[in-house]
Amino acid sequence: MSSATAHAPAADHGHHEESKFQIYVQIAMLLAVITGVEIIGVYLPFAKWLIVTALVVLSVVKFMYVIFFFMHLRWDKPFCTVMFFIGLVLATGTVWALLLLFSVKDGIPLSALP
Repeated sequence: MSSATAHAPAADHGHHEESKFQIYVQIAMLLAVITGVEIIGVYLPFAKWLIVTALVVLSVVKFMYVIFFFMHLRWDKPFCTVMFFIGLVLATGTVWALLLLFSVKDGIPLSALP
């Protein structure tokens, strides 16, 4: 009876891995569909602000699926997820600061200015 209980967790572990594989395949298909919607959406005759907003929302959805499932943040400790988002916020702030610091007008040669 002890040998049956010793093999039970291994069989359950294999089932757990199979279910994760199915989740990965389903998410990959969902990401492919979202990418197709993004590609088609660019060519639709809607207002530019509506298309850009839809593309940003779809990109954020894809980003969240990738970080939570393919980067395993869903199954990781909450502390690691918090650390990831702190780094993401710091990186985003740095990029925005650099974009504001080095704006387009600063890249124009002095000879081209009036």
